[in-house]
Amino acid sequence: MVQHPNPELRAQATSLWLWLTPAQREALLTDPDPVVSEAVRESSRNLDPAAMEAALPERDCHYRSLLLVNYAVSQTVAEQCLAQGRDQWALASNRHTPGDVVARLARDPEPGVRERVAARADLDPALLAVLAEDPDETVRTRARLQPLPRTWPQRAALDRVVGHTSECVGPVGEMFLEPEASWYEACAVSEEPLLRRVAATCAWLPGELVQGLASDPDPQVRHLLALNHPLAPSAIVLDAFMSVPRHRPYLLTLTRLPRTGLGHLLDHADADVRTLAAADSSLAEPPVRLLADPEPGVRRAAAANPLLPLELVSSLLEDPELAESAAANPSLPVARLHELLDRGGLLATAP
Repeated sequence: MVQHPNPELRAQATSLWLWLTPAQREALLTDPDPVVSEAVRESSRNLDPAAMEAALPERDCHYRSLLLVNYAVSQTVAEQCLAQGRDQWALASNRHTPGDVVARLARDPEPGVRERVAARADLDPALLAVLAEDPDETVRTRARLQPLPRTWPQRAALDRVVGHTSECVGPVGEMFLEPEASWYEACAVSEEPLLRRVAATCAWLPGELVQGLASDPDPQVRHLLALNHPLAPSAIVLDAFMSVPRHRPYLLTLTRLPRTGLGHLLDHADADVRTLAAADSSLAEPPVRLLADPEPGVRRAAAANPLLPLELVSSLLEDPELAESAAANPSLPVARLHELLDRGGLLATAP
């Protein structure tokens, strides 16, 4: 939108000021349209330490945290925060925090603050060496995870997985600024599991690397790959379905999730897994016994399975709980479907 002929859209592009390249910012700064100029005036304040200082609320609130994490920080604001013993985590995360303040934050008593410093892309090599020997394992791990030089998009990609399980991370969206593809590819073959987890979140990773990650010894890598890559093998997608309950609604939307060959899961302890298996139209025998399963979802899936005998499906149409699922059973003949429509008072016209 930075170069769009519509000035309203060029003005909209200024809302992402922090993520624009210097060349893109320069193009907007010299834009002659007054609509764009006004938008630039407001958005460019994000990189003006004096403007941030003037806008910073004294009270603790979301807006204060937003400013201190993302926007340019003046030396005065940073010194005030340190003197008051507040907002250290935000300052340690902010890429615009003055270097001398960052060095002091590296000695903060709170490990979470030191970990944020250890993750920075602009870290001094000597300071990184100190943090790599930190008494806290989390700080040491983050310092050693990635050598210098680093980039801020790489830090953001790591932040998505470090300290989180695949259930927490889930399917990730594309960031405003993604690391280069070669970096993700290097992560995919790293000996460090955390870097392989990062690679598994990259949806455009080449197929040969996907195959390697699909057999990774770290289950978190396999689950993240299943949740994020369109080439993830069906076997690990099914494993993710069984292992990552929070994201089952999303996994059910994927064509890579197996719907057949699930007979071995009919007695699984998890009702969601039994529900998936109960709908399998390739079972060796109809899932009649699952019509008595203690979980309603399993019973409904079994009632809709086309392997059920037609007589049984017809009888289920009289069951208040299972009638809707039975009516959706593809084994019902057209004539029977028209009878159901007529029963409901709907006009049914034969094809």
